Amino acid sequence: MPSPKQYHSASGIDRGVTNIRNTGSPHWRRWLGPQHRCLVPLTAFAEPLGKSRGNAWFRFPDDATPMFAGIWVEGWTSIRKLKDGETKDDLFAFLTTEPNAEVAPIHPKAMPVILTEQEEWETWLTAEWAEAKALQSPLTDGMLEVENGGQRGKDSGSS
Repeated sequence: MPSPKQYHSASGIDRGVTNIRNTGSPHWRRWLGPQHRCLVPLTAFAEPLGKSRGNAWFRFPDDATPMFAGIWVEGWTSIRKLKDGETKDDLFAFLTTEPNAEVAPIHPKAMPVILTEQEEWETWLTAEWAEAKALQSPLTDGMLEVENGGQRGKDSGSS
C-alpha cells in the first residue's frame, strides 16, 4: 500500500507498506471501508528468525481454511522505482495485530490478522469499519504449528 508521505525518499520514491497495524492513523482511514478490503488465502506464513537464521514457518491444520485480512487499492499512481518513473499499480497490504502465543517468541511486535471462519470473512468484506475493526485481533492460541530451524511443534520450543 502507499506509504505516508513522510516516508517517501527525497526523490519521491514510495517503496510502500506491506503491513498495516495503526488503523487509527488518518493515512489509512480512506481505505478501511468494505470496497478496499480483501481476503488472501494461505496455508502457512513466515517470520524471520534474525540475521542468517532463516525463517520460522507457521502452519495450519489440514482442515483449516485461513485467510489474511487485507486492504487494497486499485490504480494507485506513484514512483515505486526511480528507473521505472511514475507507474499506476494495484497495491495491497496485510492487516496486523499483536501476536498470539505461537508468534510472540519469534515476532513480539505483531502478527497478521488471520480469519478462519466464513462468518469472519463475510464481516471483513461487507461490514462497516466499526464492526470489522473487531476482527483486528490475534489468532486464537494453539491454532498454529511452528517450524523453525527444522524443528516442528505447537510452540517454538517443542520439537
